[in-house]
Amino acid sequence: MVRYRLHFIGRVQGVGFRWQARMAADALRLTGWVMNMWDGSVDMEVQGSEGDIERMIEMLMRARYIEIDDIRKDKIAVCEDERSFNVKH
Repeated sequence: MVRYRLHFIGRVQGVGFRWQARMAADALRLTGWVMNMWDGSVDMEVQGSEGDIERMIEMLMRARYIEIDDIRKDKIAVCEDERSFNVKH
């Protein structure tokens, strides 16, 4: 089990990114959150297996209308008591 803070840059707001992220996280049983940022980017914390997190990123990269130009990925501490993936507003 690992947790990453991800920062997505590109056409990632107004294209269903957060909804797609939640659907992918639910399908892969990942936990965490996703949130639009003031500058048009999207921040996410996601927790699960390395392979499932990579699969989630691949799903987002293939999603219609979403255009990811860059992803910053930092490993952070696991949240032991987290049980779901949420969209923050």
